[in-house]
Amino acid sequence: MTDDSAKRDYRDTVFLPKTDFPMKAGLPQKEPGIAARWEQIGLYNALRDARRGREKFILHDGPPYANGDMHIGHALNHILKDMVCRTQNLLGRDAPYVPGWDCHGLPIEWKVEEAYRKAKKNKDEVPPKEFRAECRAYAQNWVNVQREQLKRLGIMGDWDHPYLTMDFQAEATIVAELMKFAEAGNVYRGAKPVMWSPVEKTALAEAEVEYEDITSTQIDVAFEIVECPNEPSLVGAFVIIWTTTPWTIPVNQAISYGPEIEYVASEINGRRYVYALQRESDLLSRLGIPTVDKGLGVLKPGALDSAKARHPMHALGGFYATPRPLLPGDFVTTDSGTGLVHMAPDHGEDDFDLCKANGINPVFAVMDDGRYRDDWQWLGAHDERRMSVINPKFNAPDGPICSDLRETGALLAASADYAHSYPHSWRSKAKVIFRCTPQWFVPMDKVLGEGGTLRERAVAEIARVEFIPEKGRNRIGAMVEGRPDWVLSRQRAWGVPITLFVRPDGTYLQDPEVNARIVAAVREEGVDAWEEARKAEYLGAGYNPDDFEMVTDILDVWFDSGCTHAFVLESGRWPDLQWPANLYLEGSDQHRGWFQSSLLQSCATRGRAPYDQVLTHGFTMDAKGRKMSKSEGNTISPIKVMEEYGADIIRLWALSVDFTEDHRIGDEILKGVGDQYRKLRNTFRYLLGALDGFVGDMSDGGTLPELEVYVLALLSELDGKLKAAAEAYDFNLYTRLLVDFCNEDLSAFYFDIRKDSLYCDGPDSVTRNAYRTVLDLLFHALIRYAAPVLVFTAEEVWLSRYPEDGEEDDNGQRGSVHLLEWPAVPGVVVDNARWAMLRALRDQVNEAIEPLRRDKTIRSSLEAEVVVPDSAVPEGVSDEQLAELFITATVARGQGETVTVTKTAHHKCSRCWRLLPDVAEDGALCGRCDDVVSHMDAAA
Repeated sequence: MTDDSAKRDYRDTVFLPKTDFPMKAGLPQKEPGIAARWEQIGLYNALRDARRGREKFILHDGPPYANGDMHIGHALNHILKDMVCRTQNLLGRDAPYVPGWDCHGLPIEWKVEEAYRKAKKNKDEVPPKEFRAECRAYAQNWVNVQREQLKRLGIMGDWDHPYLTMDFQAEATIVAELMKFAEAGNVYRGAKPVMWSPVEKTALAEAEVEYEDITSTQIDVAFEIVECPNEPSLVGAFVIIWTTTPWTIPVNQAISYGPEIEYVASEINGRRYVYALQRESDLLSRLGIPTVDKGLGVLKPGALDSAKARHPMHALGGFYATPRPLLPGDFVTTDSGTGLVHMAPDHGEDDFDLCKANGINPVFAVMDDGRYRDDWQWLGAHDERRMSVINPKFNAPDGPICSDLRETGALLAASADYAHSYPHSWRSKAKVIFRCTPQWFVPMDKVLGEGGTLRERAVAEIARVEFIPEKGRNRIGAMVEGRPDWVLSRQRAWGVPITLFVRPDGTYLQDPEVNARIVAAVREEGVDAWEEARKAEYLGAGYNPDDFEMVTDILDVWFDSGCTHAFVLESGRWPDLQWPANLYLEGSDQHRGWFQSSLLQSCATRGRAPYDQVLTHGFTMDAKGRKMSKSEGNTISPIKVMEEYGADIIRLWALSVDFTEDHRIGDEILKGVGDQYRKLRNTFRYLLGALDGFVGDMSDGGTLPELEVYVLALLSELDGKLKAAAEAYDFNLYTRLLVDFCNEDLSAFYFDIRKDSLYCDGPDSVTRNAYRTVLDLLFHALIRYAAPVLVFTAEEVWLSRYPEDGEEDDNGQRGSVHLLEWPAVPGVVVDNARWAMLRALRDQVNEAIEPLRRDKTIRSSLEAEVVVPDSAVPEGVSDEQLAELFITATVARGQGETVTVTKTAHHKCSRCWRLLPDVAEDGALCGRCDDVVSHMDAAA
């Protein structure tokens, strides 16, 4: 040792990690450049080439509507889909991703109409082709916008060739799929009550409806009995009905009672009334009467059979003059009301079925905008009576219905205080009504050509398909088992037409040659090809155009999206795809939407579901667990989050939450995700620095130290768990395992222990070379594990170690980390119990040192001399190994059961800062450092 060693600065002799990879991420600035490079090198196509011939994995993208900026639900949904495809590709499968958009239907048409209204332009005065062209342009604009936003999110797919339901090829396929239903006789036209939006003037599907809590007017109305064969004494008495839709009283045609319900006749204020005994208390409360004046007793069973009552407005004559029959109905309960239900077959499903069974037909009195016809007897064409039936004033206790009923003495009670849930259009947010109109339906319970009904086929497939989470099976199963016939028709302009020719008797033409001509025309010209001027052309010489009517309705957009499996997976336009899909992945609301429409369409035409697995995610709530809405001002824009934090932060958030349930996002949550990200980034930065100049394996080819073997065993265990999580789509677990391994097993344990060897051992050190060999294995494994999650950061890390101008590796995959496959890690196994003891003892030592560090007795664990219980140390572990493991000056063993810590009296090595017996005085070197420095000086 030289005499001036105490004064020498040894910093230039320490092998500190060296890297240009910055700790400050700067993701918002850096990510667009990485994305641009991916486009430049054709990354998606390069991946397809690399995986060609491998086992296929097909995720079919459910089409979002092309009508606005990407919101946080879009972001979560597409990140999950991206994670699925990336992990499947990483596992060595061929997992292409073709994104798509739903372009037809009311959401887009409504936006174009809004622009018309602002410009004081009448849609009805615009030629249909011109209007549809504006809808097409509107949709295309938002396709372009959303495509760039999703690409910015790091979603990898065939963005140059997405599928659009408005492409002519897609429209032709939708028409062809409709024709399969029609040619098989699985479409019929009928008048049934359907959910109808008076604002949008069209029928709605269940999936287009949301339920909101409202307060309605509830009324009790008396109908006078005029015939009662089984109990003549009831003639002149009044049956009381209760309803929360006063507007339906003008089309009442019957009254229903429950055959098993006990009814009572009571005298109240000089009148006799009939109602369910079980509902008496609530009824009297509404009437403001404490008790009945005189009970006339419970009616005998069957007393109301064949009875008739007259409508309160019978004096108007005409429609109202006919007495209303009392009909038994199994659906009548005593859960609410009076146990007697007024029947308006135009406006209720039970009403319609019961009345139809008894020869009573709907009257179609309410028009498409929710107003009664001008010629309707009761409500003439003047003042407030011409309001829409969804107008609260129309139904109010002092509105036209209640006022007229009050004048006749039939209105017994009315109050605007009934709170309940009611369906609304999720687009216009306006209340919907049940309205009977002629519509086109697909029957659920008709036996299909190859046996079984559509309902039975769908139920069987629901039993076969795997649902993740499992509760999705019961959700969609209950919906399919109880759903009515599928309403196919919509009374709008922007969509695929129902391309049927109908005869005067209501039957439609089922001619494959005619249908083929229609499909060919739509393939060439899109939906505009279905026009009256081409009627003769399509029908051909064999038919007289005057004998047929062309249907002007369009298809339910759920039929459009339900056909996407046909024109995307089967068409051959995307040769990387195949039918059926392995997986459909959407929000849980799609059990009543896309999952179901795809299931029904495919079961009817192909006998099975178009998917083998269905994965559903919950909804994103704000930080307080509230539903996001613009009116609440609690929405989170993924675009703004990317601008502030970067796309990788949103990705890490989306893959860290339990997405199968409703989950939360907010500023504090994102800050926490940012902390997680920084720890992962720091892990890679450390690996890059520690591997600076690393070119190969251990220099002496010797056996790895026990600590390295243990870490490789941890890596092997992690590898198995991550692979299982990826296969099970458990991305929350996948991400947590990865983060915990980097933080707890590497940064806080392995890196911490080995930093002394990395910094201060000589270049030929077996331990240092073994450490860097394991770090290299860790790097290649972790970068692959992280790549599907942190797509931009992983690429940045990869290119930092393997820049574009560097030599290619053995696989020729220098271009992108996203071309790599799942790592091959050593299948190492160790005695886990032994290492569990050592790590538990290490935790005890750190806990015992902390109080001395807090009171500044010692500044670091290197100054600590530790005595540990001999019984806590596994066999074969030396005190020197324990000191290395605990990063302390020395370790000794005692017979007690606790860990004791004292400050060492040893001097500190000026190079490695360890306090060791062989350091003669402060400023001197330990033996190890003296050897390393001597060799370095000699080499210099």
